[in-house]
Amino acid sequence: MKFIHIADLHIGAKPDVGYPWGAEREKEILESFHKIIDTCNEEEIDLLLIAGDLFHRQPLIRELKELSYYFDKLNKTQVVFIAGNHDYISGRSNYTGFEWGERVHMLTEASLDSVYIEEINTEVYGLSYHSRFITEPLYDAAQPGCEERINILLAHGGNEKDIPMDKKALQSSGFDYIALGHIHKPQIFSDRMAYAGSLEPLDKTETGERGYILGEISKEYETSKISIQFIPFSIREYQKLELNIHQGITNGALLDLVKGKITENGSNNIYLLRFTGIRDTDIIFQQEDFKRLGHIIEIIDDTVPDYDFEALYRDNQDNIIGLYIQGIKERTRQDEVGKKALYYGIEALLGAKNYK
Repeated sequence: MKFIHIADLHIGAKPDVGYPWGAEREKEILESFHKIIDTCNEEEIDLLLIAGDLFHRQPLIRELKELSYYFDKLNKTQVVFIAGNHDYISGRSNYTGFEWGERVHMLTEASLDSVYIEEINTEVYGLSYHSRFITEPLYDAAQPGCEERINILLAHGGNEKDIPMDKKALQSSGFDYIALGHIHKPQIFSDRMAYAGSLEPLDKTETGERGYILGEISKEYETSKISIQFIPFSIREYQKLELNIHQGITNGALLDLVKGKITENGSNNIYLLRFTGIRDTDIIFQQEDFKRLGHIIEIIDDTVPDYDFEALYRDNQDNIIGLYIQGIKERTRQDEVGKKALYYGIEALLGAKNYK
């Protein structure tokens, strides 16, 4: 039995609002879902598991109808999904009573429920959120009912506010696979339990690859064999790009260096830039120049100017600058922290003095 495990699509989310590419990101979340449907057909997937937060908030009826249309495009794949803490089933939820196609199964109960899919001898267990926060460990006592079936648990949560989990207990609970959602970073604990992570990254804290879990399970009597792998899939990634600056590099040279790194790592990705090291005192890196290179969401300049502290001290022994240099050297070790305190303090004092 071949399956795909996804989670945390957050359809309707609006990443990077205010940035030139923000409107594209909202559309790309839905585009990735459409691509998953195509992948299920191309790979002849038996089961698509969605471990919560399919939507970023309460879905509208028209959104559920659009979703149902794409599910109906599946040639053979069965779908089982649950509501997470973002798209939880409220008293007025449009999930309630919505009629899905015959191969789509939503586990809507607030307590553990299951659906058995006979043609693939698979029973999928799970529950849906009915409130924004659930602090009870609802999965810790979960166990499959029939050992001769392929038994899968869909579970959304894993922290104090969102269904705490004893992951060691879950791995020994008897399920052939546990498909986790809620944590947006992919994490594979074993062949039998994994967070798929978000299908698309949703903000700049979600750096690195995003995608889905592809797996295959075979079972004879009560013995199962399973293999899983993480498949990178997102249209874009948030990537941290840290460059250590050497003395003598100019604004233009650094621009060319960043441009080359972006070309090398993918011009479609979104970058968080951080500059470290020591720069010439008369060089200033113009952040607006770097923002024009493409999808730059953050720039942190942690470089420090290459001051001649001995010369500065000789020229300023009788004023606050000289006193500051002497005080810092007497009170701190010349480690990185001490050096940074010296650099940043002098930069502030020279700026106040309008030193040139």
